[in-house]
Order: sequence, then C-alpha cells, then structure tokens
Amino acid sequence: MLEFEELSLKLSSYKEALEELYDAIGYESLIKQIDMLEAQSAAPGFWDNIENSQEVLQKTSRLKAKVAEYDRIKLLFEETLLLIDMANEAEDLSLIDEVSSSVDEFITALEKMRLSTLLIGEYDGCNTILTFHAGAGGTEAQDWNQMLVRMYTRWGEAHGFKVSMIDFLDGDEAGLKSAVLRFEGENAYGYLKSEAGVHRLVRISPFDSSGRRHTSFASLDVMPEIDDSVEVEIRTEDLKVDTYRSSGAGGQHINKTESAIRITHIPTGIVVACQNERSQHQNREMAMKMLKSKLIEIKEREHLDKIEDIKGVQKEIAWGSQIRSYVFMPYTLVKDHRTSFESGNVSAVMDGDLDGFINAYLKASSLNELKESE
Repeated sequence: MLEFEELSLKLSSYKEALEELYDAIGYESLIKQIDMLEAQSAAPGFWDNIENSQEVLQKTSRLKAKVAEYDRIKLLFEETLLLIDMANEAEDLSLIDEVSSSVDEFITALEKMRLSTLLIGEYDGCNTILTFHAGAGGTEAQDWNQMLVRMYTRWGEAHGFKVSMIDFLDGDEAGLKSAVLRFEGENAYGYLKSEAGVHRLVRISPFDSSGRRHTSFASLDVMPEIDDSVEVEIRTEDLKVDTYRSSGAGGQHINKTESAIRITHIPTGIVVACQNERSQHQNREMAMKMLKSKLIEIKEREHLDKIEDIKGVQKEIAWGSQIRSYVFMPYTLVKDHRTSFESGNVSAVMDGDLDGFINAYLKASSLNELKESE
C-alpha cells in the first residue's frame, strides 16, 4: 500500500546514517574499552583505591550506556522495518499511526545520537555552570532574567540533568538580578555552551500600566565545571573573599549565619558566589571551583597561553550583542541570529523546547571547523 511504502522509503533512507553512526561512536572500540575496564574492576586490590575504582565504574557505566543506546536504535530500525512489511502485506491501515510514530521515534533517537558525536571538545562531557545577569531596565529586565532561568531549568530537567541553584540575587520588585545554575550530567557543557551570550526580549510589559512595548536584555555565561584533576594556579593574594547572609527561606540554617561566599579575582574582575551549601567551607569550595572553571573557559575561548593573560573585558548587555531574540509582540517568533534557526512557538520555547536552537548551533560549528581544517 502506498502509505506503508512511503514510510518504508523514509525509514530506509536513514540506513546509511545508522551505519555511519556505528563508526562515528567507535562501537568496536567502546566494546574493547568496556572489556578492559571490567577486567580492571575484577582484579585483586581494585577497591584499595576508592577514588580510582569509582572513576573506573563511572566510565564503564557511561560507555555501556552509549553502546546500549546504539543497540536500541538499531533494533528499533529493524523492528519498525519488519512492522511496515507485515502491515503492508496485511493491508492493515489501522497500524499506520503506530508505524508512523515508530519511524519518527527512530529518526529522533538517531539524530540525537548523531548530534552527540559532535561533542568532542575537551570539556564537552563536563557538568556546566550557567550564570544569568539582568541587563539595564530594572524590573522588566530582572523579570526576563527569571524567565530565562525557568526556561533552562525546564530544558535540563526534561533531558535528565540534575539542575540546582547555586546562587541568586532577587530583583528589586520582581524577578532576579542574577542567578547561577549548575547542570550535572554527561555532555551538559557540550550542549549548553551554545547558549552563552545576550538574550533579547520584546513584549508588552506587565509592569507598564500604559501597556507599552518594551525591549529587555539578559546575559547568559556558560562554563564547564572543571574537576580537581586539572591544575590551576590561583594566588591567594589575587582573591578578595566576602561573606554574607544567604537569601534562603527564613528559618533555614543557611539564613542564620554569614555562610554565603563571594570571591573576586582581582586581576580579571571575575566574581563568583555560592550560597546553597550548608556551611561556609562548602560554599567557598564550590565558589573556588566556579572561579577555576571560569578562568579555564576564558583561557581556552580566547586561545591564551596563560591564565595571567586574561584581561577580564566584558561585553555590554544591550542591543547589538544579542545571540537570540524572543518576540512576544506584535508577532511571536524566537530567532537565533547566529544560525538563523527560528521557532514561532514562543510558549514551547519558554517551556524549554531549545533542542532546535542547540542542534543548529552545533551543526553549524561542526561545519565551520571542517571548513577551517580543509
């Protein structure tokens, strides 16, 4: 039947991509690595070094998950193709929705895994820390900043990342002046690095009694969370450390003492803060990890030889420097100015539907790197 033949052709057109993915992820190499790691974990004395044993087990788990996902996608392809043949032979149109859904599921899973093969940067696999700052405009910009925090939190939770608020500063009347979110999970930085920059909002302001249209800006800074295996020399005399009372709900332990920490790196002017941990020591530890991560991210991005070469120049959070515009009025459109990818479903985007924007950026970056290497 024509309907099933069209679905069969659509599915079969991805067969080559499925085979290419096998090579792209290094399937056979993954199997060998898993065997080697499992042999290590079975060796006598494996648990003598707890830290090392945990790293081995975590790596084994990650590699097994990648192999299992490819196996699942391949099986889905084969079963869907078989289902199409059976339904076509029986001329059973009642199965058309099930078959179509299965084809779409396969394509989505394949594209997602193909995309993950683009995440080959040194820190792409790391957790990530997102820092939000409201631009000029008072309450309107602070409200927009909080909307972005909610949007990325929704995206992270939908993709299985553990999202936690590290620090925040409430707005004067509403919203947030600033906020810091931590995303824990594989490839968190690889996916979210595309979101760094200034985000612009155009809407009828709910804070304007005259119902006028306003343009607001907020900036998003994205950095990988660097683990302790990476050495970064930060001199004590280059740090200014302030303590303050956390902004948590009244009555909590964190609100009774000055346990929150703010660290300023004097040579660059970089400021990091943490208030979500219970003790001042834990907050300081997290703040230092954030500072180290930020210094390394800038050093890598600006192709600098030394941390000391960082000048700390900041872009203005305003017109002309935005990476994406979110227009609520007079029409609805979200457009990325780097890739030209756009979506007319503003509500879905604000609820965390960002995959199209992220995918477009990663693909464009991959193409640019390929052209530069030629």
